[in-house]
Order: sequence, then C-alpha cells, then structure tokens
Amino acid sequence: MQSAAVGVSRPNHRRLALWVGALTLLAGAVYLMATAKTGPVDPTEVSAPESRGTVVFNASMIVFREGLEAVLIFAAITASFVGANAHRKRPVIAGAAVSFGAAIATWFVVQALLDAASPLGPRLEAITGFIAIVVLLVVLNWFVHKVYWTGWIAKHHRQRRKLLGMEVGLSATFGLVALGFTSVYREGFEVVLFLQNLELKSGSGVVLEGVLIGLAATAAVGVVTFVAQRKLPYKKMLIATGVLIGVVLVVMIGGTALSFQDLGWLPRHETPFTVPQWMGSWFEMYSTWETLGAQVLAAVFVIGSYYAAERMKVKAPLARGEQPARRAEAPPEPVSQPV
Repeated sequence: MQSAAVGVSRPNHRRLALWVGALTLLAGAVYLMATAKTGPVDPTEVSAPESRGTVVFNASMIVFREGLEAVLIFAAITASFVGANAHRKRPVIAGAAVSFGAAIATWFVVQALLDAASPLGPRLEAITGFIAIVVLLVVLNWFVHKVYWTGWIAKHHRQRRKLLGMEVGLSATFGLVALGFTSVYREGFEVVLFLQNLELKSGSGVVLEGVLIGLAATAAVGVVTFVAQRKLPYKKMLIATGVLIGVVLVVMIGGTALSFQDLGWLPRHETPFTVPQWMGSWFEMYSTWETLGAQVLAAVFVIGSYYAAERMKVKAPLARGEQPARRAEAPPEPVSQPV
C-alpha cells in the first residue's frame, strides 16, 4: 500500500514542480517587461483599434466558455446528491454562490493592482495581453485540457465521495461548501485574468456589455441543465466554443504583438501587401510579418495540440492493444441513493 501511495504521489509532485516552474518563468517574463526599456511610443500612430463589436464578442465568448465548463463541472459533482443525500446539495450550492461573489471581488482586487501599476503606461497593456495569451494557450492546449477533465474533476469526485461518507456535522458542511466553491471559482478566476487586457484597451463599459451577454447565455444553459433537466449537446458546444475561443486567441495575439512593436520589443517588417483596415478593427490583423506570423503560430499550436492529443488518446492505446479513452458526451446521470 505504501509503495502504491508513493507511486501516486510522484506524478503529483512532478506536476506541481512543472506548474511552479512555469509560474516562475511567467513571473520572470512579466518582471523583465515591466523593467524593460521601450522605444518612443507615438500616440498619433494609432493602428486600427479594435471595434466595439469585437471587444463585446471576445468578452462574451470568454465568459460563456468558462461558464459552460463551470456548469458541466457543477452538474457532474451534484449528480449523485439525490435521495438521502439530497439535503447535502444545499451547502454545495452555497459554496458555488460564494465563489461567484469571490470572482467579482477578485476583479476589483486585480483592478486595484492595475491602478497601482498604471505608471508603467503602455507596458501595462502589453503585460496584461501577454498574461491573457499565456492563460489562453494553456486553456486551449488539449494536453492540459485532458489533465483538466481527468485530474481536476476526478479530484472533486474523490472529495465528494469522502464527504458523503462522513457524518453530518460542521466539518462535513464546510467541506461541501468548499467543494462547491472550488468547482466554480477556478473558471471565474480565469475570466478575470482574460478580461483585464480588454478592459485596459476598451474600458469597463464595453467589457461589461460582453460579460452580461456571456452570463445570460451561461444562465440559459444552467436553467436547461438543472431546472428543466434536459440534455444539451455538451460535447458539440465545448468544441464550438473552443473554436471561437481560438479565434479570440488569434485576435488577442495580433493586438499584443502590435503593442510589442510599438514599444520596440518586436521588430517591424512590412508586408508587400496591405491588410484592409477593417481586418485590423475586427481581427487585429496588420500589415507586418511579425503580427501575422504570431497569429499563424498560435493557430498552428492549438490545432497541432488537438491532433497530437487525439493521437496519444486513441492511436497510442490501440498500438498497445488497449481500449482508447472516450470523452463524455454529457454530465453523468443522477444515481439513486437508498432512502
């Protein structure tokens, strides 16, 4: 038993070490950008700014995608809270409600930090764009997403089973609240990180419009899932929203690469052709090889990670004579508990 426990802990330790190393590199890159020298930024050199419609779409799609995943995770966790365990669903719901409030509080905390960092000027916009791109690349990396659905949700299921085996009491109630909180807050935290760059570039009003649209769409999915008890094509919805988030990533990379050029951190080589101005307004596509190249590389990265993950998930097990894993089509059905 002890050797098995050690075998399980080693991958966890390696994964933790990888995340700590990645976060350290990210913090180092942000520090270098915050302290780096910049070229002369001419405010009159305004490339086609993002249109209001693009900002609203990006914000709403980010909120809806993360909200959809939160709904699926929450549905998977609460599916077995029926019968004699039905009353234990209330603390989980309370925890999810607290996490929503905590996400809003996180927004104001991050805004206060950005206000304190306002002396960085144009560098601040470049830094927030860089952080948002890194997080989006992680979210859209299909290897990481596989770990997300297998590791993150499995961890919640283990915690749920442990709590269901406990006697009703303060510790069990607190654990159920924490279970609901962690199942939703992670998505809210990611949304807060994503939206900072949009807020800096376009203002709170435009971003709030997109957030409200995304929340309305998420609420509609939640009503259908929890109140109407109807099945939606969740797999297709995840794929479709994943594609749209990929578009958001490509757009965001174009704008951030342009900011890097304006600051003198990235060279500027004009293309022999001129990209129409409306493509800059809607898709942040500009007539330089660097900005267009960064967008192409981002698209190749996301698509390539998908096919590589599919190969690992399907072809590699088949080559070993094993049954390949299959992605769930929908949240699990509720399991009846003896009264």
